[in-house]
Amino acid sequence: MNAITNESELDKLNTALEEGEFRQISYTLNKTLRPSEVAHLLDKSPPKERRLLWSMVSSENEADVLQELGDDVQAEILSTMDTSEVLAISESLETDDLADMMQLLPERVMHELLRSMDHQNRERLEKVLSYPEDTAGGLMNTDTITVRPDISIEAALRYLRRHDELPEMTDSLFVVSRKDSFIGTLPLRTMLVSDPTATVREMMITETHAIEADMEDSKVAQLFEQEDLVSAPVVDENNKLLGRITIDDVVDVIREDADHSLMSMAGLDEDEDTFAPIMKTTRRRAVWLGINLITAFIASAVIGVFEDTIEKVVALAVLMPIVASMGGIAGSQVLTLMIRGQALGHVEKANAGWLLNRELVVGTLNGVLWALVVAAIAVVWFQDMTIGAIIACAIVINLFAAALAGTLLPIILKAWGIDPALAGSVLLTTITDVVGFLAFLGLATVFYS
Repeated sequence: MNAITNESELDKLNTALEEGEFRQISYTLNKTLRPSEVAHLLDKSPPKERRLLWSMVSSENEADVLQELGDDVQAEILSTMDTSEVLAISESLETDDLADMMQLLPERVMHELLRSMDHQNRERLEKVLSYPEDTAGGLMNTDTITVRPDISIEAALRYLRRHDELPEMTDSLFVVSRKDSFIGTLPLRTMLVSDPTATVREMMITETHAIEADMEDSKVAQLFEQEDLVSAPVVDENNKLLGRITIDDVVDVIREDADHSLMSMAGLDEDEDTFAPIMKTTRRRAVWLGINLITAFIASAVIGVFEDTIEKVVALAVLMPIVASMGGIAGSQVLTLMIRGQALGHVEKANAGWLLNRELVVGTLNGVLWALVVAAIAVVWFQDMTIGAIIACAIVINLFAAALAGTLLPIILKAWGIDPALAGSVLLTTITDVVGFLAFLGLATVFYS
């Protein structure tokens, strides 16, 4: 069984820690487990055990383990290291991974690291750092192998043999002009079965999608999925080759996007450390709780307007949560579907109208169905036909409003440059609560006044 999936692995290490068997732990971390598995153990260890485990990772394995860690845990470990240790680790990292790590370092250490690099590597790193982290430019690796179109396949193969090793995930060579303009790709599998005397121009593929450096990383992931790519070239606005993106980087983007969608709905960072310190966790959650408190006061203010009506008919206070809850659940279903559709690139202006109409019809049908059920229960419970009619109408109204809000909110928020996953659920809850209470208590005021 793979060590990363073996749930007893951490227990074994914890037992070894308690018994002081540090030699056994060091051997396990550096000889038995892969870097990704060591990173997994560090991610799921409490702070004290994490620090001890990291201290036993050998210096030659530190870089490989560090780049597999989540940002929060990586930043925590980097904060305990002196500049010389960071410089030593940086020598083993690829440009894209080093660029990611640089953004977690104090400014002083970052400048010192840049000064310590040779001109070529510093230029490569600064090229990546010049692009936002969530773009193709920020994702790319500048370690590429290029060839000219006028050389023979045999010459290209001789050129490859001069390298000690090829960059990881190399499935194609990039064909460029003398001014480094991207022309096409030459797959390695094509080279191996081609006539050695044929030219690169004759065998290359010119239909390859070159990715613009400012393309969003989520769109890069979609392109890799649609085209089944292993690697792809990255170019600037003048079609000059800058670097390449490989499938391992895209997998990280897909995982981060999934984490982001899940964590943002609770107001948390996708890189949130499960074992973060108490005060750090408290501060992060306090902001979200404060925002929700404001929305709760808004809903309470609506209820306060109908205080006299509630005092006359006690059943209203009992049934109020049902109306708000039904709208909240219905709206969350639509909101989740829309956010997922946006992430997959399925939701566009051209089909937004169709989706809105579909959700309004679904919301109305579900509203009528469950309005009848809840109304029947309310009538039997309180022996009052009026209360049944009121709650039935309120549920239909609120489910219609939930469908409308759940569909439009992600579209509007995205147009405003606001993350729908982060802000959508708060706004949706406020809307369904306010509309539900207004409809239910407003109708009750009309019928019972």
